[in-house]
Amino acid sequence: MMEVGIFAKTFAGPLPDVLRAIEDQGLSRIQFNFSCAGLPSMPDAVDASTRLFIQQALAQSSVTLEAVSGTFNMIHPDRSVRVNGLRQLGVIAAQCAWLGTNLLTLCTGTRHKIDMWTAHPDNDRPDAWYDLRESLDKALELAEQHNLYLGIEPETANVINTVEKAAQLLKEVRSPRLRIIFDPANLFEHEPLSVVRQRITRGLDQLGDAIQSVHAKDRDASGQVVAAGTGRLPYNDFIQGLRAINYRGNLILHGLSSAEVSTSIAFIRQLLHQK
Repeated sequence: MMEVGIFAKTFAGPLPDVLRAIEDQGLSRIQFNFSCAGLPSMPDAVDASTRLFIQQALAQSSVTLEAVSGTFNMIHPDRSVRVNGLRQLGVIAAQCAWLGTNLLTLCTGTRHKIDMWTAHPDNDRPDAWYDLRESLDKALELAEQHNLYLGIEPETANVINTVEKAAQLLKEVRSPRLRIIFDPANLFEHEPLSVVRQRITRGLDQLGDAIQSVHAKDRDASGQVVAAGTGRLPYNDFIQGLRAINYRGNLILHGLSSAEVSTSIAFIRQLLHQK
């Protein structure tokens, strides 16, 4: 049965406090980010003391890892930025075994130089696709080396900005290690509800077999990201769609404040327990 999880960085504080806050919400699955342990999200290294600190915090908690964030701009216009991102991804990949997860989440990237979550017109150029394939092929080598899966998600601001492009990438790469993180709120911004429903249905139909994890947030009428259940996303239809493709993973909350967590959990769980 599907369960609710959460981005660990939703909560602030030292890692043991973060894990306790997650447990207090009745949750046990997280997407981990190294920022929760006082490091950059994409660290240059994880030293022995930090590793021991994380291991001890996890050992004293019932929380386990759904995935680890490894997001960097895979098509940044500066090649050196991409190379450094891949190096840092290798650092994270080397930690996954002792962290207890085999899933790394990625950002397919944008030509925007500053913000990897901001769209750029050059994202649709053939050279952007070429750079994505180059970065992804190297990331897949890391995945093979460390026995991991890589999760990408269609995201309106990134080079993989539609369900169709995600399906095309899966077809081209043909690697069982390339998987999909499905976030329905990343498929729309201001479009009518009928279009939103069509995109979600099409996404589940075309990508269903490759979906490894599902993210759960929402968008309001202005297109801003809000907590799950407080926006326009037709969550009941979405949950039914996940059931129809026999998705048995988790729904990982993010895009919300710590004060909104309880309400979003209750909202999602009510839908999950409906027949």
